[in-house]
Amino acid sequence: ILRNKIISGEFKVGTAIPSENELSNTYGINRLTVRNAISILIREGLLKSIKGKGVFVLNSKIERDLYTLRGFTKTMKDKNTPSKTTILNKTTKPAGKLLSKKFNINEDDDIYVIKRLCYANKEPISLEFIHIPKYILPNLDKINLSFFSIYELFEVYNINLVTADETLEIVRLDDKHSKLLSLDTPSWVMLFQCTSYDDTGRVIEFTKTYTRGDKCNYNVHFNK
Repeated sequence: ILRNKIISGEFKVGTAIPSENELSNTYGINRLTVRNAISILIREGLLKSIKGKGVFVLNSKIERDLYTLRGFTKTMKDKNTPSKTTILNKTTKPAGKLLSKKFNINEDDDIYVIKRLCYANKEPISLEFIHIPKYILPNLDKINLSFFSIYELFEVYNINLVTADETLEIVRLDDKHSKLLSLDTPSWVMLFQCTSYDDTGRVIEFTKTYTRGDKCNYNVHFNK
């Protein structure tokens, strides 16, 4: 009931919800049940408890559309959400057996592996591992990704992404990476995997994104 009232907007962002006593009396249940429900919504990021003040409604989760091909920076810009990305590591390595099959290249061909942390509203919300064959963006190792988004580089190289294969599952993230996302260790997160293709059918990019479920969700639009 509380979650529905938050999502529907009946409980406004920034306002306090009724007290435990009020909710207990309204729904004819004991205070412990009310307290447990509120604790769950606090962990989900929908509510925040402020000592001596009450329990307040937070901003709704950041929603990312699986139907549209666009990067993190563009998504946050479209939603007018302050964001930034921090490059944790950028390396080059041989594709190996699995990635060579995915990109249709030789096992000893080089690919870039970019590990980055994405922030929205100054909070870490996702950890990304981006794989791109070196022949796609041959000068990527010389480019400062703090100033250019990868999708901007695709445009520079006239790469037109048109389709993608996407999967979404729940996985347990290890202690090291859970800490990067400011989560308890270890934590369950959403793993979003995306293989992107250009207009010639080439596989351009393979991305694994570990996302906090309390800060972000995904939606898909279907047409009959």
